[in-house]
Amino acid sequence: MCGSNASGGCCPSGQMFQEKICGNFNGPLTAEAVWTAPAGAYFSGTFEIFNSASSPTAVTATITPLGALSAAPGNSDTQSVDQPTAFAITAAAGSSGKFCITLYKRVLA
Repeated sequence: MCGSNASGGCCPSGQMFQEKICGNFNGPLTAEAVWTAPAGAYFSGTFEIFNSASSPTAVTATITPLGALSAAPGNSDTQSVDQPTAFAITAAAGSSGKFCITLYKRVLA
């Protein structure tokens, strides 16, 4: 059992993993979930949305918990949150762009 020997332990430290997910979107979208995970699966995440300059209006996104993004045509927005569980995009008809999600997970060996 780990920690049972005189030197203090035999368990390796946890490994940090990074996952990156990117994709394109085309409106119309109404709170379209593009990523979900169970609670506690990731300790942190960075979410980015880019709205094409040819889009007619701003594109928005929600990050669960407690995150929101808004990008006017030709712009992007980024936010990092702890313990993310979902990412959804809302875009008007004729809107298009890209999203990228970088997730961080700690795995114990």
